[in-house]
Amino acid sequence: MRYLVLSDLHSNREALDAVLDDSRGEYDLIVCCGDLAGYGPDPNAVIDWARANLHAVVRGNHDRGCAGTENLEWFNPVARQASIWTMSQLSPVNLEYLRSLPAGPLKVEDFQLIHGSPMDEDEYLLSVADARNVFAYLETDVTFFGHTHLQGGYAWLGGRYETIGRMEFFQNERWQRLDPDGAWLINPGSVGQPRDGDERAAFALYDSGAREVLYRRVAYDHDATRRKIERAGLPDVLGLRLAAGR
Repeated sequence: MRYLVLSDLHSNREALDAVLDDSRGEYDLIVCCGDLAGYGPDPNAVIDWARANLHAVVRGNHDRGCAGTENLEWFNPVARQASIWTMSQLSPVNLEYLRSLPAGPLKVEDFQLIHGSPMDEDEYLLSVADARNVFAYLETDVTFFGHTHLQGGYAWLGGRYETIGRMEFFQNERWQRLDPDGAWLINPGSVGQPRDGDERAAFALYDSGAREVLYRRVAYDHDATRRKIERAGLPDVLGLRLAAGR
């Protein structure tokens, strides 16, 4: 089975459309590691799409915040303002959809989806030191996670823990074979708000039969998203950061 693996869409319709156009015909099912909502200007459009097209999805911290099930005092002021605005915009059916999203881990075929880590959906796996503490808690040898907005991941191979770094800025894609004798934590990166210095939308394609992951980046019209953010009255920084990939 071929999967399109997404994470951290953050209400960015332009980025999502670019990813879907770029990957068209290359997958059978779509899965998501959470954070459909928050930050961006198109929450209803993105969640309408998610309800109609996602085969499996786990909730992210911004999904909880925008659904009113998370204490927003834990959010920074910009994220808090965006979450309150999103709640005011969501249709009743989309609000209920966010509230119904399951926490990870969620098993799908031979892999699982999480947002942060298998022990804590809000935990950031930002280094191999962070990751080495969670491998023992994985229920499958392939796990997709998000939350950090950093494409790449971690591997346990031959008794060693390794980092899978991001691709170079001149690359559009990079192939990774998943050795069946190892364990893998794969981050497809953020569709709607990358934070690795590359402004292009990030995603991954996973072939479960071949046990191969293709990391990919695609350019999108982030200026159009920025203008929508400004018109919505959301904090300017949410639009400006898109061009920097930060």
